[in-house]
Amino acid sequence: MKNSKKLIFASLVLSFMSFTAVQAQEKTASFGFKGGLNFSNLYTDNVDDNNVLTGFNAGLYAKFPISNNIAIQPEISYTTKGAELVYNNAFVQGTAKFNVNYIEVPVLLVMNITDNFNVHVGPYAAYMVSGKTTNDSNFSSSESELDTNDFNKFDAGLAGGLGIDLDVVNFGVRYNYGLTKIGKDDSFISSDAKNSVLSAYIGLRLN
Repeated sequence: MKNSKKLIFASLVLSFMSFTAVQAQEKTASFGFKGGLNFSNLYTDNVDDNNVLTGFNAGLYAKFPISNNIAIQPEISYTTKGAELVYNNAFVQGTAKFNVNYIEVPVLLVMNITDNFNVHVGPYAAYMVSGKTTNDSNFSSSESELDTNDFNKFDAGLAGGLGIDLDVVNFGVRYNYGLTKIGKDDSFISSDAKNSVLSAYIGLRLN
């Protein structure tokens, strides 16, 4: 199972690179970079807006039109995920954060509703590269690096969002719904925990 997950992730990355190389000669293709804010948490059964952690995303994208209103947009980015817990009781008050970092590759189908407004949807695959926990309370502060081997490093799910494309600048919002459990039986988070990320981004087209 682990090897198959790594193979899927590697296939997506190689597909992104080869597809980009082939299409680079097309005048209709566009390339750029994008970045923005993430609002992430973990869920087990139902997604909610509790324990939201603020992070960021940054990376590259390519957009290949296949008709007047439809395009394929692969991306590769560095993105943060995780959750935040604020606690307050009679003895201690503070904030605990679980922060994990991924290299993520979505492949999106972009459908233009108007010349400037689009809806995009598609799968994503991601690989955990690092992580840490922090705890800041009225008594003390601590920080600990995570061993990624204690977690399921491979994450995959569905992405969907809305975007606005101007001449050079584009921006939008997107939601990533994780389908892969990131916890293991011996990790300190639930073995059923999955990623949930709402992001807002701005991009700059380079050609």
